[in-house]
Amino acid sequence: MKIYKNLVNSVALTLQEIFIKNRFADKALEKTFKQNIQWGSRDRRFVAEAVYDITRNFRLYSYLAETNNNFWFITAVWLVIKNNQIPDWQEFKHVNPNVILAKKESLKTNLPIYESYPDWLWDFCSAELGKAEWETEAIAMNRQAPVFLRANTLKTTRDKLAESLKKDGIETLFVKGAIDALELVKRENIFQNKAFKEGWFELQDAGSQLISEFIEPKSNELVIDACAGAGGKSLHLAALMKNKGKIISLDVEEFKLKELKRRASRAGAFNIETRVIEEGKTIADLTNKADRLLLDVPCSGLGVLKRNPDAKWKLTQESINRTIDVQHKIITEYSKTLKSGGVLVYSTCSILPIENRKQVDYFLQNKPNFELIKDKLLMPSQGFDGFYMALIKKQAD
Repeated sequence: MKIYKNLVNSVALTLQEIFIKNRFADKALEKTFKQNIQWGSRDRRFVAEAVYDITRNFRLYSYLAETNNNFWFITAVWLVIKNNQIPDWQEFKHVNPNVILAKKESLKTNLPIYESYPDWLWDFCSAELGKAEWETEAIAMNRQAPVFLRANTLKTTRDKLAESLKKDGIETLFVKGAIDALELVKRENIFQNKAFKEGWFELQDAGSQLISEFIEPKSNELVIDACAGAGGKSLHLAALMKNKGKIISLDVEEFKLKELKRRASRAGAFNIETRVIEEGKTIADLTNKADRLLLDVPCSGLGVLKRNPDAKWKLTQESINRTIDVQHKIITEYSKTLKSGGVLVYSTCSILPIENRKQVDYFLQNKPNFELIKDKLLMPSQGFDGFYMALIKKQAD
């Protein structure tokens, strides 16, 4: 496509929001789109793809540009790498595609730069997973994430959803191993589609969908989703429970629970009660009440970098250590809400053993009345995002 100066300028300004003002990439893009409501889908797609790909490969592109704050020049490097014709603009007068491509080729053996990860994170993850496994996953997480939908079985089936979308010109694929999932063949805006407005589907990674299934909820049970956020897994639990029983969705952020209520209304999920977590009160009120407990705990996010590439530039060793402490506190405290004989699922969107199986083992060492039934680790190289889930049972009295 023809490159327009206003679009390149918007890419540069959005990157400035991410790397100078430390905004999350999705929020920075949202701001850019709101400021340019006149754009069509092609313009929006160009800016979004440029911003996410440059963010994903920022170390490589800034190294090739020999600057980490001249976002026009960094965008020019991106244009070269993507085989675009460089416009004859004053801003690009020093861009030499041959030099850039030769320099890129010379970096292939320097994987932390070539794959764009901070040195400390590359070394840390190599130590956690082993050098070869981390290299495989690091490369996999630099691919663009597929778009997965979850058919809302309270209103439709996966097959009927696929048929409805096809009539609207939206092609999808069935996803092996995820019974309610569809993958979009082509990335496009689906939120204006009638099926979405009527609550027939949610946007949710196929790997994430496996977590709610892993807990095996029954329709007559009380299930607590203790880190519910905006409720993607609560909504899935409601569908699996056929709107029966009760789900109590907890979070410390009231605005997230308001979004959950809005989504639940669209989805026709009526067995969900939301509660803002109150220090010292919430756990006391729910002690020994839950048949099943979902703990989708805060984590490093080192399984979902395909989807959130800016996370690797915001992480620090200290922030990971703090998160690990929070995870231990959550599983220790919220496990008190389980009935005798109840089960919990501990899950993360991280691939690091220190946040996953090691965290579970540490919990079990200190809680002899709990036992691990099974666990599962999904790696980004398998096609989905990276997730860990462990099914743990509280022994009967």
